[in-house]
Amino acid sequence: MGDRWHVEVDRSVCIGSGMCVVTAPGGFALDAARQSHPTTPERDADEQILEAAEGCPVEAITITLADSGEVVFPPED
Repeated sequence: MGDRWHVEVDRSVCIGSGMCVVTAPGGFALDAARQSHPTTPERDADEQILEAAEGCPVEAITITLADSGEVVFPPED
């Protein structure tokens, strides 16, 4: 069984570029205020979700392991 992820979007940082929606269709959606949110906050590990987080121009997307809270993205300095 693979990892389970918890996906969050920091709405105070999100600029509504929509890159996450394009990169991971079905993984993210923009609301009426053009703020992104994950369609399923807890999900199986997914390469498209990781690519969306990596491609976010303001790094508003955080991915952690659902069971331990260990950070998957962004990498810690």
